[in-house]
Amino acid sequence: MNARPSALDNARDSILTGWTAFTGRVLAPYQAAVVRIGFALCFGGFLLREWPHRRVLYGDRSAWSLDLARQMFASDHAFTVLAWSGNHWWFETVYTAAIAVSVLLMLGWRTRAMSVLFLVCVLSIQNRSVLIGDGSDNVIHLMAIYLAFTRCGTVWSLDARRHRLHPERTERTERTDRTGVALWSALGLALLFVQLTDPGGTGTLNPGLYTWSTVFWAFWLVSGAQWLLDRRAPDGEPRAALDAMATMLHNCAMLVVMVEVCFIYATAGWYKIQGSLWQGGTALYFPLHLDYFDPWPALSQQLSAHPIPVFLISYGTVIVQVAFPFLVFNRRIKNVLLVLMMTEHAAIAVTLGLPFFSLAMISADAVFLPTWFLVRAGDGVSRCATPLATLVRHVFRRSTELPHSSEGVTTV
Repeated sequence: MNARPSALDNARDSILTGWTAFTGRVLAPYQAAVVRIGFALCFGGFLLREWPHRRVLYGDRSAWSLDLARQMFASDHAFTVLAWSGNHWWFETVYTAAIAVSVLLMLGWRTRAMSVLFLVCVLSIQNRSVLIGDGSDNVIHLMAIYLAFTRCGTVWSLDARRHRLHPERTERTERTDRTGVALWSALGLALLFVQLTDPGGTGTLNPGLYTWSTVFWAFWLVSGAQWLLDRRAPDGEPRAALDAMATMLHNCAMLVVMVEVCFIYATAGWYKIQGSLWQGGTALYFPLHLDYFDPWPALSQQLSAHPIPVFLISYGTVIVQVAFPFLVFNRRIKNVLLVLMMTEHAAIAVTLGLPFFSLAMISADAVFLPTWFLVRAGDGVSRCATPLATLVRHVFRRSTELPHSSEGVTTV
């Protein structure tokens, strides 16, 4: 007679199964893709919206001058490449590059490199003028750091599309990826140059670079080691160990993202509880009467004229934010709370005129969306986008074709 497995054996098997999944399987790939797309869209869209005011906010016309910024950097060691030079064209280059990197990260082109460059761009622009912005800047700041450690291009990216459509070509060219090697070499040379020299010629190289250079060199060296192992020993133990380490970093980063979202709502909810306006249910009434948060005066007046909805929304906001960290492990209740919070952020975008704050929070909330929902949503978007893409290709092909007859063609 076979002995029944003991509780110790069951616990050991569970630990081994969990460890195998943690080191060998990329967890939450669709959630990572949504976070990547959402925050890249949020940051890039913000930069585009503020394009007419970019020099006043972060450039040479900013009230927070470069000298003041450098004095702050000397004490807090914040990292920004905008501190290297006060030249107008240097700022324009960095600002434009940040928009380009956001677009490429959103599309998922070379996501490993673009996620690190996205981190550099976010830190550079936000740290240049730390006294402006709202809560979404802090969320983007944190998520840009976490994204650099994730495999956010596993699905819904140009990288994933290339692997899916041309698997045989991808396997053959991974070892001779000229674009990847050129990008890796250029980034290495740039990092070496800025670390050994003073790019701005001011004698005050940004102290934060010495802290962040360790992280950037680590990314660069790991990418180089991966390419070398793919070329020399693609099926060896070192390559498997490196892949397992990258998978573990991804899974840890996604866990940190989830914990961070819970902290955001927990602190926001508990601080609201301590406020008298939230305790009285009248907190929503006051921002509806501020000109700064009044894009639709008629809508704000209509909403503030009814005290019961204002009371219910104020109390409901506090209840949902305080309860979310404690109910996140209940799948059904969590999904209901996600719908409520995303609806709340969408309403904030409309009524208070804070679209990028709402987009940042919705992107952060998306890390908790169930995988089956994201897969179905992706399939739906793909079905809708495929006919449109086919039509565009057909129109482009027809417009570039030469006429088959000589009618309308002038002969010299």
